[in-house]
Amino acid sequence: MAKMIKGLAMKRIGEIGWIEKEAPKCGPLDALVKPLALAPCTSDIHTVWEGAIGERTDMILGHEGTGEVVEVGSHVKNFKPGDRVLVPAITPDWGSYEAQSGFAQHSGGMLAGWKFSNFKDGMFGELFHVNEADANLAHLPDSIDVAQAAMISDMVPTGFHGAELADIRLGDTVCCIGIGPVGLMGVAGANLMGASHILAVGSRPDCAKAARGYGATDIINYKNGDIVEQVLEKTDGKGVDKVIIAGGNVKTMDEAIRMIKPGGKIGNVNYLGSGDYVIIPRVEWGCGMSHKFIHAGLMPGGGLRMEKLASLVEVGKLDLNPLMTHRFTGFEKVEEALLLMKEKPPDLIKPVVVCE
Repeated sequence: MAKMIKGLAMKRIGEIGWIEKEAPKCGPLDALVKPLALAPCTSDIHTVWEGAIGERTDMILGHEGTGEVVEVGSHVKNFKPGDRVLVPAITPDWGSYEAQSGFAQHSGGMLAGWKFSNFKDGMFGELFHVNEADANLAHLPDSIDVAQAAMISDMVPTGFHGAELADIRLGDTVCCIGIGPVGLMGVAGANLMGASHILAVGSRPDCAKAARGYGATDIINYKNGDIVEQVLEKTDGKGVDKVIIAGGNVKTMDEAIRMIKPGGKIGNVNYLGSGDYVIIPRVEWGCGMSHKFIHAGLMPGGGLRMEKLASLVEVGKLDLNPLMTHRFTGFEKVEEALLLMKEKPPDLIKPVVVCE
């Protein structure tokens, strides 16, 4: 008789629930992992309640967490049952054409490196499957708490990728639009990459306090008026060198274009859950000739990426504790944490569930 597992699933658009289904099978290159800590993401909210990636039926949710290896395939060399591992939200097929072209995140097609809770069951199950374990897993250092390790799965690499896409250089003036957990890591990434002034856009006091802790020099509150006007006022009308977009909607690109200097770069890692078209203002984009560059991307995956980001936590250059405002204990609390992420109370930044 096939082994069954329990998981919190998207039953259909707009509905979640606990289900039982057959446990995943472990291929020769793969691993099966049980979760040690899990974190719901705003992407889960977009997926379920906005139907952002289309209809999904009884698909176990979750792409952010850390775990313990339960089983490995016959060809896996670097991991064994019992190992605690960092698990990236993006797990590419590393032999694919796209990976060889330098865009492993899209291995097999657009966004197809994002497998958990997109193309296959995610981490919110009693057991989850990781393809190409040697390439996609990393050993979890003993010095890093499992709750912090869950942040390294998605929030950290996504926010940092926003800073990378914006190509931040020493002394740049940067605006980070959005200071939820991804935006906060965008601020931290910009700071580590050498930005001078970092203007962080958000309205919640707890997020603003955390943003300052991660290196923001100014807080732009959209409730106080047009954010572009506020940014231009803060920069003596010059605008900023770089913009990280980690929040907002299809109109946010318009604001980014209007606040950035010619020759500036925009790094977008915001997941647009609804809307058909991104708005780019014609005149402020120099009628198409402004040299205002838009770079948008999905975070890189892979074990090496996890190791490098974990090393920042190990040596004390990145403190993830300010992200984790709500901590739950027990696997069954995943549903409560997910609904909390949907409701977004004022004091929330990120809920984390420690399973053991």
